[in-house]
Amino acid sequence: MITGTIMKNHLLPTAVLALSLAALSGMAQAKPPAVPDPQEWARMSPEQQAQRRAELRQQLERLPPAERRAFREQMRERLETLSPEQRQALAAQARERWQAMPPEERRRLAEERRAQIQAMSPAQRRELLQQRRAMLEKLSPEERRALRERLPSE
Repeated sequence: MITGTIMKNHLLPTAVLALSLAALSGMAQAKPPAVPDPQEWARMSPEQQAQRRAELRQQLERLPPAERRAFREQMRERLETLSPEQRQALAAQARERWQAMPPEERRRLAEERRAQIQAMSPAQRRELLQQRRAMLEKLSPEERRALRERLPSE
């Protein structure tokens, strides 16, 4: 009986340690997901995009902040390698899809995005704002003007 208690007392911490190490090694091996190709992304249906976006979000949540930042930077760089015409074509496709959606679907997606932003910490929101401003600075004057014309005025 005493040896059973001793074994339980020694095996339990060892088992917990082994499981913890296994979990940590799995986390250390987690690598950022591949950055999606913008043109392949544009060919996906809205449902496929939503599913892939959810998968990416889950994978990114498991990464340290520096790796998430690196992923977003790679994604931006990939978009920047497109010619202005290619970017405009992708934006036009996205706009057409958005406008073709039923109003309730557009409201639902807008609410989801609003909730995501509200769930961010103030630091994360500041970082998002800085990223968007940096992206706008890289647009040509024509692209910025076209974007301003398409934005809803309040």
